[in-house]
Amino acid sequence: MIKSMTGYGRGENTVGGKRYIAEVKTVNNRYRDVIVRIPKTLQGIEDDLRTLVSEKIKRGRVEASLQVIKEGQETEYDLDLNISLVRSYLRIFHQLGEVFGLDEKVRVNDLCQMKDVILYKTEEVDLEQAKSGFREALGQALASCDLMRSREGEAIEKDFIQRLALIEECIGKIDERSPLVVQDYRKKLHQRIEQMLQGAEVDEGRLMQEVAIFADRSDITEEVVRARSHLDQFRSIMSQEDAVGRKLEFLLQELHREINTISSKSSDSLISAKTVEVKAELEKLREQIQNVE
Repeated sequence: MIKSMTGYGRGENTVGGKRYIAEVKTVNNRYRDVIVRIPKTLQGIEDDLRTLVSEKIKRGRVEASLQVIKEGQETEYDLDLNISLVRSYLRIFHQLGEVFGLDEKVRVNDLCQMKDVILYKTEEVDLEQAKSGFREALGQALASCDLMRSREGEAIEKDFIQRLALIEECIGKIDERSPLVVQDYRKKLHQRIEQMLQGAEVDEGRLMQEVAIFADRSDITEEVVRARSHLDQFRSIMSQEDAVGRKLEFLLQELHREINTISSKSSDSLISAKTVEVKAELEKLREQIQNVE
């Protein structure tokens, strides 16, 4: 089953008077890259949440933003006074006054502006409660994101099916044309030899030898068989319940290689035109596969 690497999901969960919010955004990437943004006080559960994301998403860049809001009010902070640091500042002020004859009057506002005089402490958090709250919210966000990715994947799959049918049709016409190329070559070669010999008898044995060499050199049977096999595998992989993007990329490369070989072996204009059509469809497939998980 094809899934897009692009999606968005959001989830919320309320536990112990706190609202846990999770947002997940995914974009295409060659590998899996998981980024979790979580408050510093909750970084102890980051690895658990990262594992949850990795279980659901196999490929692409994932940004999971997590926040907790206390119901009915903003997050509270406790303020504390750094007494020892204040004493040190006052001692320095007194010393400055003695050495340079400065006014020693120090206002409270002046001290409050000094670095680290006032310490900010967030309220203590229950990590187990936070883990439970975030797992539910993140699960909802991942499910919502997965639904969006699946819907876009359905559209991509339909496009793949249409393009694969066009490619298969072109390969069928190439296969039908291939035997006729040898016949045309034999006829043209016979005509040229007759013109050169000006009515003399043509050596049929030598003629057949030249035709056989041409037929062997231009034979594309193996390439056609492999190309069709790759198309069958492509369809089979699309139905797998797994991340299939990289497998499809590999098959597309192999399919492109077979078409290139067919193009290089054939000097026939119809076959050349059909290989160009196939290459155009392969390029469109390649662009789409960049966004398949």
